[in-house]
Amino acid sequence: MTAKVHPNVAVPYLGQPAAAAADEEPVTLTVWRKSLLFNCRGFTVFDASGNLVYRVDSYASDSRAEVVLMDAAGRAVLTVRRRKVIGLGADQWLVYPGEETRLPPLYAVKRAAQYMRGGGKSMAHVAPCSGAAGGKQAGGGYEVEGSYLRRCCTVYDERRRAVAEVRPKEAVGSDVFRLVVQPGTEVSLALAVVLALDQMFGKPSLLRSWSS
Repeated sequence: MTAKVHPNVAVPYLGQPAAAAADEEPVTLTVWRKSLLFNCRGFTVFDASGNLVYRVDSYASDSRAEVVLMDAAGRAVLTVRRRKVIGLGADQWLVYPGEETRLPPLYAVKRAAQYMRGGGKSMAHVAPCSGAAGGKQAGGGYEVEGSYLRRCCTVYDERRRAVAEVRPKEAVGSDVFRLVVQPGTEVSLALAVVLALDQMFGKPSLLRSWSS
């Protein structure tokens, strides 16, 4: 049985992963670091059958410090916005439901300080934000290890279980890669982490300007 992808479902609460059926398989997506729209930068995401399931379209003239993850029909699923913080590497990328950036964010993604200094395995931390989802107490966060530039990194939960992986796609270059999401993990959250990693480590950056 193949796990289903629900691209139009936002993430109301991302605490502990939901229990997965015993016969449920990982979701494997092909991520293309390119928009299908003219004069746009972004991402196009396909499922294992080649169907468009998610997309990110950022116009070259858009200088906002955020990207919006949409489903195939163009409905906003999550917004990833950069929040500038004074200090080297202190910036955070906040994950909001839909386009509701006035609501409390669901998660904050931050570069790991030791990784930036050339040490440590963890490249980024993903922490639940207090006050999200109507005040529910969120579960544990996630750690991202590996190399995004090489398209080879893994997202671990607080129990050190691999919940999502970015894998290179052979013979097609770094702009096309696989995202494998384990059962019980929200696919849109894994994609939001990928968007944040691309802003932290991608070359060139998806957006021309990060001024907010």
